[in-house]
Amino acid sequence: AIQRLRASLPTLGRAPHAPTPREGSGQRNFLAGGQDRAGYPDKIRDWVEKGAASPFARSIDEVVARSQPRPPEVSQAAAHFELATHLWTTGRHDLAITHFNQAHRLQPDNWTYKRQAYSAVGNERHGGEYGRFIQSPLPGEEEDWPFESDFYSEVATLEEGEYYPNTIS
Repeated sequence: AIQRLRASLPTLGRAPHAPTPREGSGQRNFLAGGQDRAGYPDKIRDWVEKGAASPFARSIDEVVARSQPRPPEVSQAAAHFELATHLWTTGRHDLAITHFNQAHRLQPDNWTYKRQAYSAVGNERHGGEYGRFIQSPLPGEEEDWPFESDFYSEVATLEEGEYYPNTIS
């Protein structure tokens, strides 16, 4: 299935204002680093089986201590994203783009907001079985790409492990 996906994707362009990829970044395993994906299910099973006795269980105080503070911009970004999603699904794409972009500006490290917006536009433009994976402009459409960046350009600026940070230790 992965090979079929790769074979079906067209060559992608870059958003006009996308960040410059790090030198030598290529298509490394940006998305794989950081988390122990193979061990994660076993950690969850251990927690389910042993409850509070599991080394992966956290007390309420630990969970609160590990939680990140949420500034007002995060709530505002969430509101813009929800509004954009609603507008997109009701066919009001121009208005949706405005709110997607505002969500991206307010919370630039939120990959979900970016990928959902990029996928909506990419799927509309390319369609097909894998259109939702077109998260960058197609060649020749860069100037019409409605976002400041695109998925592949942004990921290529990251260090390994930044996309999926290690959140379970």
